[in-house]
Amino acid sequence: MPAAPRTYHVPEISCGHCKSAIEGEVNQLDGVVEAVVDIDRKTVTVDGVASDEAIHAAIEEAGYDVAEA
Repeated sequence: MPAAPRTYHVPEISCGHCKSAIEGEVNQLDGVVEAVVDIDRKTVTVDGVASDEAIHAAIEEAGYDVAEA
């Protein structure tokens, strides 16, 4: 059964470059069907079964920090 989409808050998202960098890193992960950045809401929504740890690491690899819930 597929995992429900998860949303992560990334306060540093501010532009198209941020969107491209984060989506590029997260979409490369095994188990990610799609990652979409919403610049206005400063969120990354990930559809797939990749672990939270892997997704956090990919966002950090792109140069951004995930806000703690």
